[in-house]
Amino acid sequence: MKVEIECAHCLFYRGYKEILKATDDPNVRSEALKSLFKILSENFSLDAVPSVIGTMRERMIKQITGNPDPFADVKRRSNDVALKALPAAERLIASEDTDYGRFRRACLISIAGNAMEFDIPWHRFSLDDAVEVAMQNAEADLVIDDIEEAYNLARNASEILYLTDNAGEIVFDMLFIKELKRLGVNVVVAVKDKPVLNDATLSDAEYVGMHKVADKIITTGNDAMGLILSECSGEFLKYYRSVDLVVAKGMGYAETITEITPPSPNLLLLKTKCLAVANFFRTDLGKNVARIYPLKTGKD
Repeated sequence: MKVEIECAHCLFYRGYKEILKATDDPNVRSEALKSLFKILSENFSLDAVPSVIGTMRERMIKQITGNPDPFADVKRRSNDVALKALPAAERLIASEDTDYGRFRRACLISIAGNAMEFDIPWHRFSLDDAVEVAMQNAEADLVIDDIEEAYNLARNASEILYLTDNAGEIVFDMLFIKELKRLGVNVVVAVKDKPVLNDATLSDAEYVGMHKVADKIITTGNDAMGLILSECSGEFLKYYRSVDLVVAKGMGYAETITEITPPSPNLLLLKTKCLAVANFFRTDLGKNVARIYPLKTGKD
């Protein structure tokens, strides 16, 4: 997926908001803003990938401000809010009386968790009540539905790599991972190696109890937004290239995975929180997507 004109606004706005979080020093803020303008002026083009420019931005902000994790407090609060909502999510899954029904409901709840993201100009999200609202509306908001195809792929898989996105969201990912494991699949979960935006890292995974659910937890080996294969660790690449199915959460992975030909089917699960992503998937804003990629011939 390439950038659209609207991406310029988002790339700047998210950087500006993060700089304010990262430091109170006006001189450091000014220096970071100048560097943000420079990154955008030198790298923004219609051939660029949004997450790649975003990765440059994130690394610059951390370097100049000296703050390695500007979203640390937000991530902890997100994890706590999601953990409080976990019993309600579990009840929704338990209400289903078939294996596919449980799988589908868990997948939808996982997508609903992708709402837990901040400072996107077109995305309005509040930790107070939005999580449960998103869960209740998950089916109605689903506009691209490859869940049954994903179920059949998972039933025939021996190993799945699960690429997580945001803190808080990973709590609901655990419920989907449990359903994948009910099908007899080995599930390896990958988190980011270092903080980037509010993406989950090992400390977030440990905090919410992911180690009790996944067969193995690894990192991507980097702090990139999305998937930049040239920067990934050997351990991550071994799994990415050998598993039967990859589940990839969030817009960043969708933006980058659609720029490559994956070695196995990738299930892209996300909420369309920005105009460019919504346009790419031909949906409205705020809709849920469950898309198997690469696309089969004839699929829109």
